[in-house]
Amino acid sequence: MNFYIMTLFPEMVMGGLSTSITGRAMEKGLISIEAVNIRDYSMEKHRHVDDAPYGGGAGMVMQPGPVCDCYDALSARIGKRPRVLYMTPQGRVFNQTIAGELAAEEDLVFLCGHYEGIDERALEEIVTDSLSIGDYVLTGGELPAMVMIDCIARLVPGVLNNDASAEIESFYDNLLEYPQYTRPEVYRGRQVPEVLLSGHHKNIEKWRREQSIKRTYERRPDLLEKAGLSKKEKEYLAQLKRL
Repeated sequence: MNFYIMTLFPEMVMGGLSTSITGRAMEKGLISIEAVNIRDYSMEKHRHVDDAPYGGGAGMVMQPGPVCDCYDALSARIGKRPRVLYMTPQGRVFNQTIAGELAAEEDLVFLCGHYEGIDERALEEIVTDSLSIGDYVLTGGELPAMVMIDCIARLVPGVLNNDASAEIESFYDNLLEYPQYTRPEVYRGRQVPEVLLSGHHKNIEKWRREQSIKRTYERRPDLLEKAGLSKKEKEYLAQLKRL
């Protein structure tokens, strides 16, 4: 899978994404991540890409020309016009379902704005999706792009050492992940739950599922509306609500 990040700060995104799981996935050739500098497509000798907004107002706005020319050149290089995700607090809030949808794409372009945003005509010309990581404002789209790429890349086959990990973590089946434990068996008086030491896989699976339901009920009850619970699991949830 190929990720392209249109940005004014390529060193920022590549510095973060070239490490840990995404970095190893790049080394193995499972994914590729390329930062494309929008400034390279400025027609101004000082490589400026912004100007004052029409109608007045604070700040500067990124001009449409460098943004569209950057995308056109990238599209010509890879032989198609891939999906463009614009990082903006006005977009749909990114979640695991959207990540799964995007992981099916072969190529994704992340457009990172800066200053007071990007000229609307550029957005109308090339953007296919507007996405947000939350209801707050950042100085640019680079951090949201890195968050989304990290999340999507984990769903690419082979990126995680254990591919099952991507299926059982938080938000799988709209439930939060169950508690995890490792050695030592007792730490500061706190004991690892006996069921995890039993070696009885069916009981462990049942305990983990119940813990996921309990944790979701306590921390994110809104997720339970769409959780795929069995009849027995619904009865367990009803018991929790009665406590």
